[in-house]
Amino acid sequence: MTTTRVEDPVFDFDHPHEPPARELADLLGGKGAGLAEMTSALGLPVPPGFTVSLPLCRAYREGGWPDGLDALLGTHRRTLEDRIGRRFGDPADPLLLAVRSGAPRSMPGMLDTVLNLGLNPETVAGLATVTGDAAFAWESYRRFLTMYATTVLGAPAEVLDGAPGGYGPADRRDADALRAEVDAIRRALTGAGLTVPDDPATQLRDAVEAVFRSWDSPRARAYRAHEGISEDLGTAVNVQAMVFGHLDDSSGTGVVFTRDPSTGRAGPYGDFLPRAQGEDVVSGTAATMPIASMGAVLPDAYAELRGHLDRLEAHYRDLCDVEFTVERGRLWILQTRVGKRGAVAAVRAAVAMVADPAIALGHDEAVARVPADVRDRARAEVLAAGRDAAGPAGVVATGLGASPGRATGAVVLSADAAADSDGDVVLVRPETSPEDVHGMSVAAGILTSTGGLVSHAAVVARGWGLPAVVGAASLTVGPDDVRDAGGTRLFGPGDVITIDGTTGAVWLGAGTPGGDPGDGPGGTAETDDDVLARLLPELAVLQGWADGGG
Repeated sequence: MTTTRVEDPVFDFDHPHEPPARELADLLGGKGAGLAEMTSALGLPVPPGFTVSLPLCRAYREGGWPDGLDALLGTHRRTLEDRIGRRFGDPADPLLLAVRSGAPRSMPGMLDTVLNLGLNPETVAGLATVTGDAAFAWESYRRFLTMYATTVLGAPAEVLDGAPGGYGPADRRDADALRAEVDAIRRALTGAGLTVPDDPATQLRDAVEAVFRSWDSPRARAYRAHEGISEDLGTAVNVQAMVFGHLDDSSGTGVVFTRDPSTGRAGPYGDFLPRAQGEDVVSGTAATMPIASMGAVLPDAYAELRGHLDRLEAHYRDLCDVEFTVERGRLWILQTRVGKRGAVAAVRAAVAMVADPAIALGHDEAVARVPADVRDRARAEVLAAGRDAAGPAGVVATGLGASPGRATGAVVLSADAAADSDGDVVLVRPETSPEDVHGMSVAAGILTSTGGLVSHAAVVARGWGLPAVVGAASLTVGPDDVRDAGGTRLFGPGDVITIDGTTGAVWLGAGTPGGDPGDGPGGTAETDDDVLARLLPELAVLQGWADGGG
């Protein structure tokens, strides 16, 4: 295969761009633009790194690995080493790297990520020495091997089924047990004819290439088809110094919105997980904590985070989605972007941001953010919720209302079954992953038994306007049916259920689980205008501006 030589540079996060970095998503990708903006314009605590620009991905897709890219990676990696004061691959005090995608338009979870690059049998010993925590070092190595094997080498899930571990939240197993898990993973890979390279430079090149390749994965293609995103855009790649949310009890990680993306109400909304890395939060496999609980666990970092959230929302003049890590009490911001939101949140946030002097949206700007179809959807969601004064009668489970609205449909227990079904279906999973996107895209609603408010299922559902309930922990979702905590079968494939993405309720059959849908809070029939005035008065304000009355 011939290679293509390109002259487009790789950009350090603090490169002096003109125009502002936040306007350069078509060059840096959305994540790279956010990292550059936070670094250069806002001075936020962002781990340093560099962005491999979008033209390099397009060159790779046209002709393979571009000539000169190895040299560019080496040059910018050495600059990063000088800035950090540690060397990539140094067995005594290793710099570890994260490699993340960054498409011009948000594609949550669809493209690849590799964390903890630079670990091998020598550097893991150095990491143990410099941190004073051998268990942490071997836990990090276990995570790296598992993620590299599945993401870069394409190891099928069954290859690692017999190996213990994975890359879930860190626990306190001792170093010897974790070392044994690492050895088991390496043996499993060797048995499958796969090898994770020990050379850090090879790890970096292969991880960058894996991110490029992930643009053309089936899950990414399915997501782009649903969203109408061009196949030709490609993805940038962000290479960043690692910070460790799983290091000790004063460490953690989370994803937070500057305001509730379901309701639009002001205040931080999201999930926090102590002693964890970011993939643990978004995968939906961990029992996360509401973001407010971070205030009790890490009060100083939480206070600092809230200040940064206020600055980001004022700077972007919009609701922002932020990823962060706390390492030994020190807060780091890893990403920001304008957040996806539901229709009700879009209405409420737009009106609030007109009144907020720090943002001061104009009436025309507010209306442009909430076009007629979104206003119509908000109206329908509010009426569906507001007409139901019913109590919990008939509800078989309650989870977190992650994406508002109601959905009724036949139960399917796999993404393939959803994709093959006719009519409305509710996709029910323990958690969803990017591999499920083809089924999520045709489902009427999504229900998971694990995961939090910023899990993969929640984020994708909100972006697509699909009702979703996540973290319904009383449910056990098996291959053949769904059971309650006592093991009693509740429903299975083909059974009709309804989920309410506002309240988190799940019940059997269609309609409302009891009560008179025409009764208001006091038992008196309400008109549609009464319900809207009670629950979303901002809609009338926004409609007035749209009609030219502002």
